[in-house]
Amino acid sequence: MIIPSDLVGRSAGPLVQDVDARWLMAYAAALGDAAPEYLDTARAGGIVGHPLFPVCYEWPLAVEFRTKAMSEAIAARSVHATHDLRLARRPRPGDRLRTTATVVSTEPRSPGAYVVTRFETVDANGQLVSSTDYGSIYRGVDCERAAIPAPPAAAVQSGSDDSAGDAAGRAGEAAPTAPDWSATVPVPAGLAHTYTECARIWNPIHTDRAVARSAGLEEIILHGTATLALAVSAALDRANLGPAAPVTRVTCRFTGMVPLPSALTVRGWGEPHRDGPLIRFDALTPDGRAALRGRLAVATERAGHRR
Repeated sequence: MIIPSDLVGRSAGPLVQDVDARWLMAYAAALGDAAPEYLDTARAGGIVGHPLFPVCYEWPLAVEFRTKAMSEAIAARSVHATHDLRLARRPRPGDRLRTTATVVSTEPRSPGAYVVTRFETVDANGQLVSSTDYGSIYRGVDCERAAIPAPPAAAVQSGSDDSAGDAAGRAGEAAPTAPDWSATVPVPAGLAHTYTECARIWNPIHTDRAVARSAGLEEIILHGTATLALAVSAALDRANLGPAAPVTRVTCRFTGMVPLPSALTVRGWGEPHRDGPLIRFDALTPDGRAALRGRLAVATERAGHRR
């Protein structure tokens, strides 16, 4: 099997979706994150979306695009491998968001074809809200090396040279030996089902045991985006930044699967940077294996540190 040679440059959308408080609150609640910033609609200034909420409005377009661009046999071999999210601002209630998707690169790798799709989302005024480079490995599939000759989406920090974002992008690097902090995050047996419905992200390998086994898995596994969101919540809390901190970039490389039920050990290391706090983190499964490694960047000039 081979990825179509003309896949790079293909696009889909725009997909227009309305974001309301119900969806934003449900996403945070699925993660067990009950911070007032996510759930208290009477709070001054209202609620904000979790930093990983963009995966919710990107997913329908990802499914539509994959269905149109490649065969079902190839699409079924997709595994989420990397994630690079840039946030201009958090989604909020009342947003009408317009998302487009474009394949920006393909690259043959030993496990299979590595395909990066860029999702760019703007609000009703045409202002950037988020941009995500979503990397997938299509296991056992071949492809040609190709890329769009264009830089990544513009830096979302006004006046920034994006060097903090570049540092955040090195998500696959091995972690230092001694973390600044560590947190145990429970993964309940029903979390994948709850996350599926609250995020509106449905892939049956996360909720249907028969489908998971037919795909070669022993049991259902937690969504990669749910694992990343849990790690980001833990990082914001343990680094004393707070849920509403102005996160500008989240990157990660997925390295393992998370069974249900289980528990994650999320570890973090702070890295001072002139543009703001930079946190390197990983999430370990109960057997000590890394489920992911990532980085999180926060803007200094707007950072709302907890006191």
